[in-house]
Amino acid sequence: MTMAEHLIPDIASLQDLTLATALQARIDGKTKPLGALGQLETLMLRLGLILGSETPQLKSPQMMVFAGDHGLARRGVSAYPSDVTWQMVENFLAGGAAISVLARQHGLALSVVDAGVAHDFAPREGLIIAKIAHGTRDASAEAAMSIDQCATAIAAGKNLLRSKPGNALLLGEMGIGNTSSAALLLARLQGLPVADCTGRGTGLDDAALARKVAVLQEVLDLHAEAQAPLQALAAFGGFEIAMMVGAVLQAALERRVIVVDGFIASSAVLVAARLQPAVLERCIFAHRSNENGHRLMLEALQAEPLLDLGLRLGEGSGAALAWPLLESACKILADMASFASAGVSEQR
Repeated sequence: MTMAEHLIPDIASLQDLTLATALQARIDGKTKPLGALGQLETLMLRLGLILGSETPQLKSPQMMVFAGDHGLARRGVSAYPSDVTWQMVENFLAGGAAISVLARQHGLALSVVDAGVAHDFAPREGLIIAKIAHGTRDASAEAAMSIDQCATAIAAGKNLLRSKPGNALLLGEMGIGNTSSAALLLARLQGLPVADCTGRGTGLDDAALARKVAVLQEVLDLHAEAQAPLQALAAFGGFEIAMMVGAVLQAALERRVIVVDGFIASSAVLVAARLQPAVLERCIFAHRSNENGHRLMLEALQAEPLLDLGLRLGEGSGAALAWPLLESACKILADMASFASAGVSEQR
């Protein structure tokens, strides 16, 4: 598989080189001391560059939660049974989950994507059935996905994103066992010890965490030949991560703002960025999660997250919580007075 036919260019090659200078001058000219809005000023600059405007506007934001089951979960790598995946999908659709509440609060269009849940859902509004299979295979015995399944999932993620309006994608996921996939991808693609990349997921105790690390080391050893990004993705799964990779690649190609949630969403961005490095120029990292490997993942991506709330829920909850900061950044760029317009004396 190759992505070369849809090369994602650097943002600098897409726009007038004066835009960054104009944006920075606009930010510095607001009625405040230089740099007084801290990280929000960095966010203003990033949003302006992604959307190619001194006054960027966020339109029709899409919160997409990708769900899939993992054969590896049968090895006891999660505190919860796999049935929780489909049960939580039902909770999302019924409006009772954290991401459902946050999406309503912030006016985010919520879509739940069945990428590969081991359950058959009745069609309804808000649910997109794009199932590749009823869960991945057990990665401790064989590759979680075939190369063809991996390619199909990535293509499906691209197609789903193409069908959505707006200029902002917020990533979410659900899948019992998917912190294991994220840890394996980080360990393999960054060459890190898997123990450093592995956390408690849904709440493992010390003994269960030790068993999880041992299982993941076994999986890494079994798939020692899976070194390239797409080989690793196919070996370690899951379908929801692969579909997120496709959605990220398409969003970056379309120059949408990509709001990245936690550890699992970041693992999809890690794969996408290994395929197309310019993806990272379109990403806003919402938060640093409490999952053990997320700090290392963010370092690998050279990302500075907006929030650090000790979250470890997933679902896109961190992305939704960070969303008002993006809206505020755009509002300040558009509406806050400048020294000149307000008649306020500038700093000497």
